[in-house]
Amino acid sequence: MRIGRWSRGPLIGRGSSSDVSVATDLSSGNVFAVKSAELSRSASLQHEQRILASLDSPYVVTCFGFDVSSDWASGSRSYNLLLEYAARGSLADDVAKRGGRLEEAAIRSNAGSVLRGLAYLHSSGVVHCDVKGRNVLIGSDGTAKLADLGCARRIGEERGGIRGTPMFMAPEVVRGEEQGPPGDVWALGCTVIEMATGRGPWPDVSDLAAALHRIAFSPEVPEPPGWLSREGKDFLSKCLVRDPRERWTAEQLLQHEFVSSSSPSGMPKSDVERRWVSPKSILDQAMWETLPEGEDEADERPSAGDPSTRMEQLIGGHNPCWRWGDDWVTIRSNGDQFSEEFT
Repeated sequence: MRIGRWSRGPLIGRGSSSDVSVATDLSSGNVFAVKSAELSRSASLQHEQRILASLDSPYVVTCFGFDVSSDWASGSRSYNLLLEYAARGSLADDVAKRGGRLEEAAIRSNAGSVLRGLAYLHSSGVVHCDVKGRNVLIGSDGTAKLADLGCARRIGEERGGIRGTPMFMAPEVVRGEEQGPPGDVWALGCTVIEMATGRGPWPDVSDLAAALHRIAFSPEVPEPPGWLSREGKDFLSKCLVRDPRERWTAEQLLQHEFVSSSSPSGMPKSDVERRWVSPKSILDQAMWETLPEGEDEADERPSAGDPSTRMEQLIGGHNPCWRWGDDWVTIRSNGDQFSEEFT
């Protein structure tokens, strides 16, 4: 879809440095999403655009391009990333709407779609680095699509700085050893647990430092939900392997019986009673938010040559780097308001 002049609609989300709005192409009337940031603070959006521009998959959100607009009144300039609009919201939203747990048929379907997206990314030389329910969007046909590639990196890329959401990180990522395709597979396993329980992979942990130490150095793995089928538990056992060399790849997992017979779309038809409890403090929230790749963060952080330094980076230490990410939070908007921005 080619976008020419467009009009900005209601604001639907806000991050630490970016806003996301619904927008309409004035020529075709097609609806899309626009993710905007001040030009001087748009390095993450520009990175995401470069990654998305090289991709083309029904299981990865589509990027229609970008532009730079000016506010003549204030003199500020904005970088706008033009993206596919997913009216059904994120996978995390869908889990919450359905009582905090999806039926297994829906979990199989969503896991299969995310796996197809990951297999495509990895074959294209890209690692997502932040797979979780909030970063998976549900298309109008029910297909789950990988989104929010601001943390993504090229395989073999030397750029420093840890990326992603700590509680979904694989052990080798927390230790600072590597952040490659196996890390995405671990995060997928955590996302399956999120779909099945409405909670993250370590629900019994409330202290951030203890959680990171447990992920990095203990022999434990997240516990599979007790109600999940034998196939589901076996699938998780292939994702949540502490040694990344023994973890199954996305391509291998696509052949697993848990997802091999699932359709790439289709959603649950009934609600269940269990609900997720929102974080009660900023520390709780930090455990579930993306650790962003700030524009200057890589240069500010000390070398991660030993585990203690890595833990200090993750927790904050004397050189805090625990900042709000660009995860979208639903906000109230007046549906009658419609501001225009022509580009």
